[in-house]
Amino acid sequence: MAKIAFILLCHKDPDAIIGQARMLTAAGDYMAIHFDARAKPEYYDRIRNALADNPNVTFARKRLKCGWGEWSLVQATLNAVEAAVDAFPRATHFYMLSGDCAAIKSAHYAHQFLDAEDVDYIENFDYFDSDWIKTGIKEERLIYRHFFNERTQSRLFYASFGLQKRLGLTRRIPDDIEVQIGSQWWCLRRRTIEWILDFTRRRRDVMRFFRTTWIPDETFFQTLVNHLVPQKEIRSRTLTLLMFTDYGMPVTFYNDHYDLLLSQDALFARKISPEAVELKSRLGALYADDKATFQISNEGRSLFQFLTGRGRIGRRFASRFWETESSLGRDRTLLIVVCKKWHVAKRLLSMVRHVTNVPAIEYLFHEEDTALPDLGGIQASLGKRTRHRRALMRMLFDYFDTDRLIVCMDPSSLDLLHDFASDRSTTRILEVQCQFSRAYLEGHARRVGLAGEQTPQETMDRLMPTIRGDMNFESDRIRDAEFENHMILREGDASEHHATLLAQFLDVGYDKALEVAETKHLFAD
Repeated sequence: MAKIAFILLCHKDPDAIIGQARMLTAAGDYMAIHFDARAKPEYYDRIRNALADNPNVTFARKRLKCGWGEWSLVQATLNAVEAAVDAFPRATHFYMLSGDCAAIKSAHYAHQFLDAEDVDYIENFDYFDSDWIKTGIKEERLIYRHFFNERTQSRLFYASFGLQKRLGLTRRIPDDIEVQIGSQWWCLRRRTIEWILDFTRRRRDVMRFFRTTWIPDETFFQTLVNHLVPQKEIRSRTLTLLMFTDYGMPVTFYNDHYDLLLSQDALFARKISPEAVELKSRLGALYADDKATFQISNEGRSLFQFLTGRGRIGRRFASRFWETESSLGRDRTLLIVVCKKWHVAKRLLSMVRHVTNVPAIEYLFHEEDTALPDLGGIQASLGKRTRHRRALMRMLFDYFDTDRLIVCMDPSSLDLLHDFASDRSTTRILEVQCQFSRAYLEGHARRVGLAGEQTPQETMDRLMPTIRGDMNFESDRIRDAEFENHMILREGDASEHHATLLAQFLDVGYDKALEVAETKHLFAD
């Protein structure tokens, strides 16, 4: 009978990881865990200690700081795979999972399913002939070298990309491989895994190539399996249920999706909401039920498309199940930097990105040209962003695959602050209070149309108290709102005081917070 070694890549929610490992190994299967090195050390220690006496759990020998779209995700997978191969000689299959995945069939069903055919399950479509990539760059992912992360280092990413294009610095794909693309959630036989590990040691040229491709977790294993395994032994599909909105974002499942999930032709599903406690409990009990039977109708994706279409043309016959949750998510933290001097907030965010690697977005509700990913159009205008603020923010959390996100807002946006502060997610507000020189106030008056280049000085003199009072009024309104997690960082206070506030706001150590606080020329006009 099949024995599965689950390859788990995760970065948060240690209690859920512990529960997932115990449930899956209780059926006699195995698990190798790679826990992101960016995560809190105490989270990793909690997982190690809780699973120390479980002989069916092992850990990647080396932990990496992983970034979406980077080679680090592939290398972390390889590290966990190598640990599993060494620790579990009886494992017959290796199954990729994330911390957001949950079994939607019983262990008995999963083992029988894998025993039925001696094949590998991995999506592998021809990279150039298929339409798997819907938006964004395609050939450029491969023929140029990508050293920076597009999501967290977008300026460097596109500067490097643009320079290579201008200079014609393209490269050839290794001659003997045909690049394939598909979902990163695969299930491979032991023989295939051993072939892949041997290939990584022999073919350093291919390894060098993939290390600087963009989003290699969608191409590396897919290409190698296609290269090493006869086509008749490959099923080009994933055994993990994935559903996407027409914005290209993953559908999240909640407590009322239990029956729908069980009827799908898959062994696992992602993404399960962290708040779907009842769903996880029922699925956990199901996994241990050897007598459970399943009627596979596989209507999930077609039902989703049908209901999406009804909603789009104004005929809404039932609640759209992917929209049942309007919250950002109870386990998520939205960090809002409020500052009237936008350039000050942008300098602060630039240093925060450098020190913490937490995704940070500038004035997305105020500047049309704020750098945002393509989310299917919802990000296209300030009006859409504001109207669909919570949906937009949820999609950004999903896009960056994070439970912490930083955004900037102007102090005038009290309605936005109230809306996000009332969400069941955690919202922290850092108000950066700056000192306003006469020159700055005059420039502000011109920027907002209260004055022009030819405005007489005496008119400016009359405007100054009003403009200054208006800015003080905005700050007073924020304080009067008595937001639960509201902190004030004042220009002129010592860096050590700023560091204490930033450590609390960002939930980082004091040393990192001090590095942010000591940003050069932070408050300069």
